[in-house]
Amino acid sequence: MPLLAACGGSETGSREGATSGKAADKLLPTYVASKVAQPDLPSKNGSAAGYTGKVDLAALETSVPDKLGTGAPFKIMSPFWGAPPKPGNPYYTALDAAAGTKVTWQNQDGNTYGEKLGAVLASSSIPDMVVVPRWELVGKIASAVTAKFMDLGPYLAGDKVKKYPNLAAIPSDAWRMGIFGGALRGIPMPSAPMSVIVPYYRKDIFDKQGWSVPKSPDEFLSWAKDATSAKAKVYACGDNMIWSSAAIFGVRPAGTDGWNIGDDGKVTYRIEEPAFLESLEWVRKLFAAGVVHPDDKARSGDPGQRFSAGQILVFNSDMSAWHGKTAEQAQSNPEFEIGAMDYFGADGGNPTLWAAQPATIWSLIRKGASKETVENALAAANFSAAPYGTKERMLVDYGVEGTHYTVKDGVPAKTDQGNSEVINAWVMLAAPAAYFAHPDFPDIARKQVEWQQRQGAFMKKTSTYGMNIVEPSRYAGLSSQFEQLEIDYVRGNKKLSDVQQAISTWKSSGGDKLRDWYKELFDKNGSGS
Repeated sequence: MPLLAACGGSETGSREGATSGKAADKLLPTYVASKVAQPDLPSKNGSAAGYTGKVDLAALETSVPDKLGTGAPFKIMSPFWGAPPKPGNPYYTALDAAAGTKVTWQNQDGNTYGEKLGAVLASSSIPDMVVVPRWELVGKIASAVTAKFMDLGPYLAGDKVKKYPNLAAIPSDAWRMGIFGGALRGIPMPSAPMSVIVPYYRKDIFDKQGWSVPKSPDEFLSWAKDATSAKAKVYACGDNMIWSSAAIFGVRPAGTDGWNIGDDGKVTYRIEEPAFLESLEWVRKLFAAGVVHPDDKARSGDPGQRFSAGQILVFNSDMSAWHGKTAEQAQSNPEFEIGAMDYFGADGGNPTLWAAQPATIWSLIRKGASKETVENALAAANFSAAPYGTKERMLVDYGVEGTHYTVKDGVPAKTDQGNSEVINAWVMLAAPAAYFAHPDFPDIARKQVEWQQRQGAFMKKTSTYGMNIVEPSRYAGLSSQFEQLEIDYVRGNKKLSDVQQAISTWKSSGGDKLRDWYKELFDKNGSGS
């Protein structure tokens, strides 16, 4: 982070805070719903939409009838997980030809992206377009986003966005998250508000054993003790029950989403709520009961592999694991079936689940970029935001038929070349409204949507929902100690008094002052809920 000192900028004015309400509405693109490729299961209760059929390649619709790019070259820096493909590969060439663009990709290791992003934003040489994930908006990076990237309002605000129909079809809540420093700077990748961690369980083993899915914390602990057999090396759950426990006890997420205005009108942070300690105490009971796999307790190895092998029976992950695990085990373990527990509340009643922010990744265009560069970057983003069931989406996700994928019985499957070239590049620029679609396992998409819709009935929005909040950098790292403290406490390595002392220290070392800052922000902008 010291690299960002060169970015300058004070902690007052438009560099920090948030823009919401009517002030934000004036900055947003006009929403125009897409009329192509309608989903089989529309979004409901904050869920993603779902496409539950196979792909009819002959019936793919067109969402970009005319090339919007002029072929002018521009550079994009983006996080990348895996080995980046070589420049000029058939995938990049095909996308450029279809979109009318000429992109030079500067792919950076996603695992260390924050360090590279900080260095680039501190330099005088910034690529034309940069992808910024929300989890990297820490320290000086957040204020640097405002200082270094341009206001896209002159190109996208109001009806101007209609030149880019796929961008116009991105939900307004997602666009609202693209407001940094009082201007629309970020092109969003939308996410479903009901994007919470999923408590997966081995449904095939549950059915074989005749187990009922637990419906309260006490039922879960009782089942976990019965299901665990150290002799057979089978344990009820892995380490990350702490994630699901937060949902069970109604604990808000960490970071800016952890702040909320209570029914009593008081502004509090997540760690100040009784539910925070109650959530940790329940997970501590799981560890004390010996139902957590020893490798998970030691934080070694891959819990996902232990779940696939039947060594743990409950596994916490995001929505992608539902399809990923099913596809992974389809050939080697055909009896494998993954299910998702419905959340219950702390008392066994209805849970309180907190909505995820409607966008968490953005692509931004550097200040000073030429009009032609901006228009070509927007053409690329518009192509990347094509909805499922279109020729453009198929090209972005699968590449060129015969080169990157083959089709059998209506199901596209990537070739080795596809697996090495068609990975996390173009998809980072923008995306359509959140959806699930799995041509190889269409029933998984249905289950994902239905699960989200059931959970969404108990969803609430925090007071920071829909706000892209930049906290004053003097409070950066204020809450950083809690992640490790939680890990130690649930394992019995720290005492309750240690956690209580940390909360007290948090308040006196800046938490109370940060609360005042949030209260002023809410007084000015209103609540996102």
